[in-house]
Amino acid sequence: MMLKLTRQFTRKFSSSQHLRLINKVLPSASEAITKSKLKSGDVILAGGFGLSGIPGSLISEILHRKDSIKDLTIASNNVGTDGKGLGKLLESKQISKLIVSYVGENKLLEQMFLHGEVDIELTPQGTLAEKCAAAGRGVPAFYTPAGVGTVVESGELPIRFSKDGKSVVKYSKPKETREFGGKKYLLEEALNGDVAIIKVHKADKYGNAVFRGSAHNFNGAMARAAKYTIVEADEIVPVGQIPPSNVHIPGVYVNSVIQTTEPKLIERLTLSKSEEEIKEMVGSLGARARIVKRAAQEFSNGMYANLGIGMPTLAPSYVDKSVSVQLQSENGVLGVGPYPAKGEEDSDFINAGKETITVGEGAALFGSEESFGMIRSGRIGLSMLGAMQVSQYGDLANWMLPGRVKGMGGAMDLVANPEHTKIVVVMEHCDKKGNPKIVKACDFPLTGKNCVSRIITELAVFDVDHHNGLVLVETAEGVSVDEIKAKTAVEFTVSDNLKTMSV
Repeated sequence: MMLKLTRQFTRKFSSSQHLRLINKVLPSASEAITKSKLKSGDVILAGGFGLSGIPGSLISEILHRKDSIKDLTIASNNVGTDGKGLGKLLESKQISKLIVSYVGENKLLEQMFLHGEVDIELTPQGTLAEKCAAAGRGVPAFYTPAGVGTVVESGELPIRFSKDGKSVVKYSKPKETREFGGKKYLLEEALNGDVAIIKVHKADKYGNAVFRGSAHNFNGAMARAAKYTIVEADEIVPVGQIPPSNVHIPGVYVNSVIQTTEPKLIERLTLSKSEEEIKEMVGSLGARARIVKRAAQEFSNGMYANLGIGMPTLAPSYVDKSVSVQLQSENGVLGVGPYPAKGEEDSDFINAGKETITVGEGAALFGSEESFGMIRSGRIGLSMLGAMQVSQYGDLANWMLPGRVKGMGGAMDLVANPEHTKIVVVMEHCDKKGNPKIVKACDFPLTGKNCVSRIITELAVFDVDHHNGLVLVETAEGVSVDEIKAKTAVEFTVSDNLKTMSV
């Protein structure tokens, strides 16, 4: 008797006729925002990375309601650019607080922050992704190594400046810490949102959704972390057209689906260059060309590597053709390919510098939370970064200067596991004023403590012992040890096997 009732129950509630009653598609962004009950003071989780994968139609609708929806807290990787993406809501003064990892090139945001017009809670990029992922899994908090030994841990991050910009009136709170396996970690709380505005490639009326290219970024984690999630799709497809194994966001997390009406935007159009053009570009760097060419020697066959913006991105051009390296970009790409040819650029395929890219054969695409999971867990063998200063024991400062606020982005996560990821810094030996950048102790806010293992400059290569200090292992041709000593603000040991830099 019980078996018979179970079969009847299953047939009744799994029938296609019953499922056809589910339809989350709404005719407009206006109706979706109304149905979400978004109001002043709410927390919005906004997917996107730079201008890629941003929910443009929903942002425009919120802008349209600037007289009734204000005082918003918005969590996003960054705030678009001036007048584009979330930058529109910044200009309309609808945002009172931002939870971001990167201020970037948004000059208006930097000025508003430094003059007390908006609060900014700067958060390491991987931590921000994991805060959303944790909320979506019902996990209230987690421990992370990112930010240990920095102002993130100590609670010295400015959140609000005075109106005259001369003082900080609110700082972040110190983080609770705990040791696991002899290593220190910070406690971070999950980030729940009232409304998530998400951009996807395809969605069906059940709310199942799929991403395209690197536009996954924060969208997947944020979709799961809000009370009400609106999905904005390039294409709304019939139920069944998305194979079950290809669904990135199951419909259970989605409340409404709309068709996008906004064009896609490219923040940094970057096109491929010939070998001759690359050599010409590196040649224009002058003495810094040595850094790029020497940095290329750090790659080994089969390595997984992450490259910071600037000189690190030029280094692969000088890697021997017999060496195969998988390049990782923290916005969700493993297997970054060359820049696209003219006419082949695609806003759904960008790197961490917001440049247009292609992906190589055998590449993988995923969300930001998984990207930083593989970074923090030591799966990436090499991370190559620029720096403002490096201390004698491998402390790194590369994200903040006095009077300028750019944000740490993913750097704190990238250097959080130096036991398994080799951290190589490429930088000029001195700053523009001639001051040494290799110092006894960093003057600028730290990105990480005791994390750098090698420093490459136009003058020298140092290995870093986190307990005993610097060892000079290579000098550039024609550069004496005495010259390096004069331009380095700390004593160092000279290797018994000192070599001339081969470039």
